[in-house]
Amino acid sequence: VQAMNFEKYIKPELLILVPVLYVIGIGLKKSKLSDTLIPLVLGGIAIALSAAWVIATSDISTLKDIAYALFVSVTQGILSAGASVYVNQLYVQSKKKE
Repeated sequence: VQAMNFEKYIKPELLILVPVLYVIGIGLKKSKLSDTLIPLVLGGIAIALSAAWVIATSDISTLKDIAYALFVSVTQGILSAGASVYVNQLYVQSKKKE
């Protein structure tokens, strides 16, 4: 299996979200939350954390800046959550016997 080059798509500053979301996902898996909802919850958390980073590091003063910040927050959040789920599935699938 070829590893994905996450840095090509996810801002380096936000790569920390991948292991953070992985750990959160483990906690969600142990909770009573349905497995089908875990990726959606992780996506929401990732978007919120991405938005916090964007707001903290950007000068947002115009409508265009707001639209850009929203776009970056959503896309980076989805990519981070997707990478976390991808890493989890690589682990899960590697444990399966064929």
